Amino acid sequence: MFSDRTNWKLTRNRLTEALEQVRSTGARVLDLTISNPTRAGLHYDDARILQALASPKAMDYDPQPKGLLSAREAAAAYYREQHGVRSFDPEQLVLTTSTSEGYSFVFRLLCNPGDELLVPKPSYPLFEFLADLQDVTLVPYPLIYDHGWQMDFPSLRKAVTARTRGVVVVHPNNPTGSFVHAHERQLLNHFCREHRLAVIADEVFLDYGLDQTAPSSFASNEDALTFTLSGVSKISALPQMKVAWIATSGPPVEVEPALARLEVIADTYLSMNAPIQFATPALLDQRKSIQQQLLDRVLGNLAELDRQLALQKTCGRLHVEGGWYAVVRVPVTQTDEELAVDLLRRDSVLVHPGHFYDFPSDGYLILSLITTADDFSEGVKRLLGTVGS
Repeated sequence: MFSDRTNWKLTRNRLTEALEQVRSTGARVLDLTISNPTRAGLHYDDARILQALASPKAMDYDPQPKGLLSAREAAAAYYREQHGVRSFDPEQLVLTTSTSEGYSFVFRLLCNPGDELLVPKPSYPLFEFLADLQDVTLVPYPLIYDHGWQMDFPSLRKAVTARTRGVVVVHPNNPTGSFVHAHERQLLNHFCREHRLAVIADEVFLDYGLDQTAPSSFASNEDALTFTLSGVSKISALPQMKVAWIATSGPPVEVEPALARLEVIADTYLSMNAPIQFATPALLDQRKSIQQQLLDRVLGNLAELDRQLALQKTCGRLHVEGGWYAVVRVPVTQTDEELAVDLLRRDSVLVHPGHFYDFPSDGYLILSLITTADDFSEGVKRLLGTVGS
């Protein structure tokens, strides 16, 4: 009765079942997986955000497939002001309700059923569901760790086939926190030109580099056809305000037909609503106060994690350059999922096992760095106490 593309395993995993059982006892769980910034104890300008949603101009229906020009101009200004993309044109942008929808548009643009996209591993598991829904085949390429994460270009060359249509990069990656650096971008552009592939760059965490040398946005990439995805979910920590976009760059001979086809796809759905588009300039402006709060939280928690790790010899963390997460390496005495379930049941601490993100082996736990400072400190203390014993 149902399509094969939705033939997913729908049963709950052991960690979800354990979480329900622990919470049913009334125990307070220290959540070290939090990804929802609206529940992370941040301070928002509620009045200005809500006022921006009440524009009387929203009573007029003006269906612009790429999105209202005022909203696209605000996103283009973000790239010029925050990332130095000086010649950024709002006509390069197509607004979407989410980066997930942006992925869907780009997948449909590039791929016939059964065509392939190369995706990083480890990374966020969302790609699998999006690819299934678009009848696209994902082919993983590894990120390798050696005093920091790197793209494995020999593996990319082995993975490419006649059906490959593009390479996905997450900049910085979730959860490894690794950027695509300048020399890697040069190699990637050469690889994509050689094989006539597009670059699909997910930059939702780009503004959360942990030092002043974070690589530039792929929105400035002109050497290969590039689709850069981002939005206010992370930029302004407003995931409930569904504003995202696809920024298209590259050689004009490829950009122009790509934008023309994307416009037809967007016109078919017209998913963006008027109130949120008129509010986009104000929503993007919220980044000027919210990003520093988040960076302070991330850096503070990372320092606390390092402080506690220095007190023991069992665990360590991998190098992180940006984003909201840290990868902790732990001894392999059981599977990562079994360890996460034990931590939840014994210590009321919730962490994500590495296999959720396709780590190639056990021995990795993923911690959110935007957890409130007190919960993070106590949660790490309990985690290290259990793993150390």
